[in-house]
Amino acid sequence: MSKQTDRRPHPAGLTAWDRCAVMGVVNVTPDSFSDGGRFFDTTAAIKHGLHLVAEGADLVDVGGESTRPGATRVDEDEELRRVVPVVRDLASEGVTVSVDTMRASVAARALAAGAALVNDVSGGLADPRMIPAVADTGAPFVVMHWRGLLEGGNVKGEYADVVTEVGDELRTRVDAVLEGGIAPDRVVVDPGLGFSKNADHDLTLLAHLDRLLGLGHPLLVAASRKRFLGRVLAADPDAAPPPARERDAATAAVSALAAHAGAWAVRVHEVRATADAVRVARAVEGAR
Repeated sequence: MSKQTDRRPHPAGLTAWDRCAVMGVVNVTPDSFSDGGRFFDTTAAIKHGLHLVAEGADLVDVGGESTRPGATRVDEDEELRRVVPVVRDLASEGVTVSVDTMRASVAARALAAGAALVNDVSGGLADPRMIPAVADTGAPFVVMHWRGLLEGGNVKGEYADVVTEVGDELRTRVDAVLEGGIAPDRVVVDPGLGFSKNADHDLTLLAHLDRLLGLGHPLLVAASRKRFLGRVLAADPDAAPPPARERDAATAAVSALAAHAGAWAVRVHEVRATADAVRVARAVEGAR
C-alpha cells in the first residue's frame, strides 16, 4: 500500500491526523434528538466521552444545549454547569475536546478548562462577543452555515441553488470571522446539514463537498443520525423514518463518502463504525 501523505487541509493548533478525523458527540442535555438525555449526568457524560475515545474518536465535542428543531435555549448558568466540568475532566485525561456552544462565555470557560476547539453552530452570529473571545485565545473555530435558531421548526429553508448559496453565505461569514481576528489557518467550515435544509438540500450538499472545500478551509461534516438519513432509509416517501439510533450504519456510509471527498472531520454519535469507515477510505486513497 502506498504511504501517500494525506493532503486534506486541517486546522492549525490541532493534531494533523493522516486521514479524516472522527469527532465523537457528548450531549450533556436532557432533550437531544439523538440520545434522549442518556448522558445528562456529568459522570455519565465523562464516562461516555472516554468510551468514544476508546472506540476510535480522535476528538470529542461536548455540548450543553440542544439545537434540534423546536428546542428552547437554556440559560447561561445552566449551560456552564453542564459543560465545563465535562470538558475539564475529559481534557485532564488527555482527550482533545471541542466545545459546542453559541455563547462566548461558555466558549471562554471551556477553553480555560482545556478545550482545544470551539464549534459554534451559529458561526458567531448568536453572540457578538464570540469571535473576539475565540480570537483572543488563538483556538480553532468552526463556522457552520446558519440562518437562525430553529425554535418553532426549520426556518428559511428555501434555495434556488443550495450549493452556491450555502457556499456564498459561508464565505461571507468566514470573511467576518477573519476580520474579527481569528487566523485563516484556524477556521473550519461546516455546511450545516439539517439546519434550515430539507433532505434534498442535505444530499445535494454531500454530493458537492468539493465545492465547499473550494472555500480553502478544513471541512467538518455533521450528518450523524439526522432527519435526511431517516428519509433515505424509509421504505417509501410516506413511510415513517427509522428512529435516530437506527441510522448509524447510514451515518458511517456518509462518513466514508465525506472522508473520500476530503473532509477534515466527521461528527458522529456512534464512533466505532465511522472510525472503521474513514480508515477504509484512507486505505483506498493510499492504494492509488
